[in-house]
Amino acid sequence: MKKYEHLLVDTKRGVAWLTMNRPDVLNAMNAALTSELHHAVMSACEDDAVGCIVIAGAGERAFSAGGDIHEQRENDATLSDAELQARRKAYTERSLAIAMCTKPTIGMMNGLAYGGAAVLSSSLDMRIGCERTRFRFLAAAYGRINSTWTLTNQVGWPKAKELLFSARVVEADEALQIGLLNQLVSSTLLAKSTATLAEKIASNDLPSIMGIKALMLVQHNADVRSQWQAEIEFTSDVLPGAKAEDAFPDFIARKGRNLGNS
Repeated sequence: MKKYEHLLVDTKRGVAWLTMNRPDVLNAMNAALTSELHHAVMSACEDDAVGCIVIAGAGERAFSAGGDIHEQRENDATLSDAELQARRKAYTERSLAIAMCTKPTIGMMNGLAYGGAAVLSSSLDMRIGCERTRFRFLAAAYGRINSTWTLTNQVGWPKAKELLFSARVVEADEALQIGLLNQLVSSTLLAKSTATLAEKIASNDLPSIMGIKALMLVQHNADVRSQWQAEIEFTSDVLPGAKAEDAFPDFIARKGRNLGNS
């Protein structure tokens, strides 16, 4: 089994458990972590012993706080605009691959999921949360665009518009009500409840499960790849998105302006 720097991997009872492991920075998703997560999901898809994939975050505070702003600022300072666009597209291509992976995916939402982590969680098939779970689709607050091809598939167009336009916090109870969570349980039961569902899925006929997912992915009004492609073209050609310095002034003011401070 491959060893990762920022990702813990364990496979048991037909379930691949992938845990983002940067708890000191609320599992912020830097380039290394996103690359490792993509690799691990794709590897699980190729593993005949795996029938379901669970993604979680280490610690008790966060699934993930989202993108690593310190790393983004370093990239903004050292890379050309073309290089930045290429990196952003590569990041979203990994998100697309995870959304379209052939096996069922579950997010174990042990805490907050903001920004890029909200995008990731909304690209998964299911989410199980607890009283600490909170979502925030932040892009409109900091001059970017995302989640147009993920969130609508989970909560429907009117509610997705509300959450994307407002960038407000979605607490656990509301997330359950609108379908952003499939289940809401006590934090003491979160791992057990997630395992129960994942193992039940993994115990069923894998070709049937994969066939159901494949059919559901292409039976939207527009398939997920077309929705993703529309977002990529708009954010590349029309509104490329703010750089980290402009997008996160409050965070940078709190944490310091030294590019090497992470």
